[in-house]
Amino acid sequence: MTTTADTLVTTDWLAAHLDDSHVKILDASFKMPGVLPLPKDDYLAAHIPGAVFFDVDAVSDHSNPLPHMFPNAEQFGRDVGALGIGNDDTVVVYDAGGWVAGPRAWWMFLAYGHDKVRVLDGGLKKWRAEGRPVESGAVTPRRATFKANFDARRVRTMQQMVANLESQAEQVVDARASERFEGRVQEPRPGLRSGHIPRSRNLPYNNLFDAATGTMKPLSELRAAFSAAGVKLDAPVVTSCGSGVSAAVLTLALYRLGVENPALYDGSWSEWGLSEGPPVATGPA
Repeated sequence: MTTTADTLVTTDWLAAHLDDSHVKILDASFKMPGVLPLPKDDYLAAHIPGAVFFDVDAVSDHSNPLPHMFPNAEQFGRDVGALGIGNDDTVVVYDAGGWVAGPRAWWMFLAYGHDKVRVLDGGLKKWRAEGRPVESGAVTPRRATFKANFDARRVRTMQQMVANLESQAEQVVDARASERFEGRVQEPRPGLRSGHIPRSRNLPYNNLFDAATGTMKPLSELRAAFSAAGVKLDAPVVTSCGSGVSAAVLTLALYRLGVENPALYDGSWSEWGLSEGPPVATGPA
């Protein structure tokens, strides 16, 4: 199979590989709690032919009260194998087109040792805008064997983030909207404080893609966006957001810009923002 060196694949590329048995397609669409219809219902109504639904909340650590935290390697391998994905497969992940969870699923695969994973540039939005085929109903895959090996370098815990307050060894960049980052509005998840991790930078994730086409912006514009946010691309970076989902959009952009081993704070503001959590800063970065 011919693959691509880029982290992204185009709709043309995917259309040409729909019948490739070693290309597995995942719909990883996600919405905030309480937003209807549910992502799974959207998937059942219309998805790219052959795509299986990747539920970010289901493929998670169910013993942790925080939302969709990384599971252990054994569970990830079991859950992904149930989706019909084996270690030799190339995985193409997409979401509804708002860059909300496709990159999160992509980063999870990388974190569990699977580098044959790509994100569909523009997602379902671009696919449908081009008049390409969709299908409805569930896809029932044949179970496969997937051996996962967790790479802890790709994920940060709150303990590591607290230690970083002192050392400042890693830059922290927050993907939330500026009004949330600055603490000017209440958080959508009840019970969380408003504000941001002290000394972190703010780059709202939607600044990195073209709203009209749904495609990620050119590398030159991505580089300029990080520079404008005060992020140095030649120094270590950790991304954060509300619950570790949209932060992966920044991680994807950093990865495409050649930043070595960017990491993601899995608990993000759902953990840091708890009432008994670490110090909080407000206002602009």
